[in-house]
This record gives sequence, C-alpha cells and structure tokens, in this order.
Amino acid sequence: MFEYMGDRISKAIKNIRGMGRITEDNISDAMREIRLALLEADVNYQVVKEFVQNVKEKALGLDVEKNIKPDELFIKLVKDELVKLLGEDYVPLTVNNGTTILMLCGLQGSGKTTTAGKLANFLRNKKHKKPLLVACDIYRPAAIEQLEQIGKSLNIPVFTKGKINPVEIIKEALEYAKNNDLDYIIIDTAGRLQIDEDLMNELKDIETNFKIDEAILVIDAMMGQDAINVINGFNNTLKLTGTILTKLDGNTKGGVALSVRHLTNIPIKFVGDSEKMDGLREFYPVAMAERILDMGDILGIASKVEDIINEDEAKEEMQKMKKGNYDLEDFLKNLKQIKKLGPLENILKMLPGARKMGLNNINIDPKQMAHVEAIILSMTPYERKHPDVLKASRKVRIAKGSGRSVEEVNRLLNQFMEMKKMMKQFSNGNMKLPY
Repeated sequence: MFEYMGDRISKAIKNIRGMGRITEDNISDAMREIRLALLEADVNYQVVKEFVQNVKEKALGLDVEKNIKPDELFIKLVKDELVKLLGEDYVPLTVNNGTTILMLCGLQGSGKTTTAGKLANFLRNKKHKKPLLVACDIYRPAAIEQLEQIGKSLNIPVFTKGKINPVEIIKEALEYAKNNDLDYIIIDTAGRLQIDEDLMNELKDIETNFKIDEAILVIDAMMGQDAINVINGFNNTLKLTGTILTKLDGNTKGGVALSVRHLTNIPIKFVGDSEKMDGLREFYPVAMAERILDMGDILGIASKVEDIINEDEAKEEMQKMKKGNYDLEDFLKNLKQIKKLGPLENILKMLPGARKMGLNNINIDPKQMAHVEAIILSMTPYERKHPDVLKASRKVRIAKGSGRSVEEVNRLLNQFMEMKKMMKQFSNGNMKLPY
C-alpha cells in the first residue's frame, strides 16, 4: 500500500535537492509528478487539486534559511499537507466507564464481520474491556455462524437469537451483557450489495431505539473513489462517528485514505492491515504520512512490540546493550519474540528508509531463523552466556548437534558480534538513524 505513490513523491522531491532556493520554476516538475502520483493512486481529483495548490503556495511563501536545505523544507510541507488530508489528529474510539455500544455497518464484502472480531480482540487486549459480539446480520447465509466461529477462536462471547428482528436481539443482548458483567457491545449488522432503503431503515431503527456510542462504517479500501459515495450514503441516514478501512494489506492504491476524511469530515479510526485477528491498527495521520514518504512507522512497530515485550523487559535489555552484556541467551529470547510479531519482512517495511534500502521487497525464509535457533539451542547455557569460549572443537560439536555446517556457526557468531557492537554504539548515542 502507498509504495508506488510514495516512491513517485520521494523521487519528485529529490529533484529539488541542491537548489539554492525554492522558486515556481524549480518546483514545477516536482508538483506535476506529485499530482500524477496522487491521481494514479486513485485520490479524488478535487483533493489532489487542493493539495498541490496548498503545497505550492506555502513553498513559494517561505524563505529558505542557510542551514535548511530546500528539499528538506519541501518534504516537510508535503508531509504537513498529507497529515492535514488524513485528519491531522488521532481520533480514539469511545470507551465509557460503563457499558459502551458500538454498531458496525457497511456493504457486503467489506470485511465487517471479521472486523467485529478484530475490534473485540483489540478492546480486550488494549483497553482491558470485556466485549460481547452481537450477531444482527440475519440475511447473509452463514453470517451468524461466521461470527460464532470468530468468537470461539478468540474466546469472546457471541450473542445470537437466530433471524428475528435486530432490535429485539440487541435488547436481549444488553440484558445478557448486564448479567454477565460485559461492558463493550459490538453489533454486527447486515450488509447489502448496495445502499438500499431497507438496509438504512433497519440501521435507523437500531439508532432510534438505543444510545449508540459509536456508529462505525467499514469500508473496503480497494473500492477506490466510490467509497466516498458509500460513506455519504450511510451518513445521510446515520450519524457516523468514524470509518474503518479494511484490506490495506491487499493490492490497493491507498488513495481512498487520502480522500475519505477531507471529503466527508468523518475520521478514520482504524485500518485493517492483515487477515489475522490482531491485524487492526489505530489510525494515526502523522504515522501514515511518514509511512507514505518512507520515513518509517516507528509507532506501528512499537504497537506490535508492546504486545510481546513488556516495559521492564525492554529496560533490562537496554541496560545489557549499554554495558555490552547482551549475549546469545538474550538473542535467542528476542528471536522467539520476533517470531510472534509475524513475518519479519512486514516489520522491515516499517523502518525509516525501507524502500530506499530495498527492504520493502525483501523475502525472508522462515527456515533461516529456524536454523539460527537450532544452532543456539545446540550450545550449552554457559556457551550462550560466553560466546568467546567457542573455539574449533566446540563449533564442530554445535554444527553436528544442529544439523548445520561449521561455516554457518561461524557466520552466526560473526554477525552476532557485529550486531553487539552496533547496539552499543546506538545506545551510547554515537550513531544516528537515517531520519
């Protein structure tokens, strides 16, 4: 997502590098490239027009100080305008002290039922709530069964009453939640292939009968510009409080994310970035803008890591790195933690300058990590703590025990020592990140 558009924008900005000052002539080519990149990414034409005009006006209205390079100033302007398009501020999900009611709506095929499960998982793990999934999609075949299966896989309760009126289902679900000390109700409503009067009347009926804290529209990001019509169609009947963009990990140009907030004034609250039940991320406009411009998504990495590594462990690891006491035992523990984060290449894509370094197209064979793990596990606890004792005879034993070659054992040890040196330099502040 966004890679092609981001590469085009970055390339356009590079052409400004080395110029003494920003003028209409020397940014004209860059602005044309940016305009084309946004249009090809399926960003709404009116949004593109405003974006380009705003960047141009602000760029020409600034004096470039001697200690600031024109391209650095220009990329800051582009980033600021992207952030503005994406909504500027993060808009959190409503979480009441008491019971909170959230209603999910959307067209069929948008990923609504799966998103309901992801939301429930997020609320339990991140907000420490006790969610209840309520099955109100009484039309789509197997929709109720799908939600039940999701609830079972997550160990989250699902309330069902078959194919009766959704208002009656929700009334009984609220009573069930009260009796079972559940404090966050997620209603999975029926979708349609297109917006129709029956669908809207049903949703309006729910909104009239209950105090809905969040009415969230689930949108397939691959819809393109038609998503704007869908959002406005729902918002004309309901009081939408936010949207969730799904399938951002698919073959989507991403333009809808740059158009939705600006044209509808409805905030994007989450994005779905994988099919897994933990594949739902809170939407931070600044982080998204930085990711588009290949500045990385450190916030996204932190979000993934905080589920695996607690704060005390992280501080302990940092102290070891600073003192140079980080050993292969620590490395093995971190390796196991990294495996829990999912495919390593997905993490590498989120690093600053990932596209520039070619990390966005890298493929890492999971077997390689398994080989490294096997080599370390073939060492004694003492050897892991003191890798400097690993001489020739010990390496031969480790190679045989792990089913790998002595060359692979040597390569791992050399890479580990280099990594230790680099970690110490970073922790001592002697090295700087690319951004």
